[in-house]
Amino acid sequence: MSTFQKEHLVYFLEHQDQLFDEPVAETIAEAEEFLEECYAEIFDSADDVVEYLEENGMDAYDIDELDSVAEVFKLPRGKYLVVLA
Repeated sequence: MSTFQKEHLVYFLEHQDQLFDEPVAETIAEAEEFLEECYAEIFDSADDVVEYLEENGMDAYDIDELDSVAEVFKLPRGKYLVVLA
C-alpha cells in the first residue's frame, strides 16, 4: 500500500521539473508508481530529511539549504518528499 497521499502525488506532478528535465509521470497513478519504484519517502520535518540525506551518502546539508536540494520537495503542510532517483 502506498504511503503517498493524493496531495503528495499532485504536488510531485506539478513540480517534477525541479528534479527532472523531462516529465517522468503524467498522471497520479504514474506518479505513484514512479515514486514507489525509486523508494521516495515522506518526512515530517526538515531535521528528518537532513538525517536521511546524510545516511544515504549525500553531502551534509543545513536545514536552511534544503530549498536548494533538487531531490527535496517541500510539500504543503510542512512535510517533505525526498526522491533519490
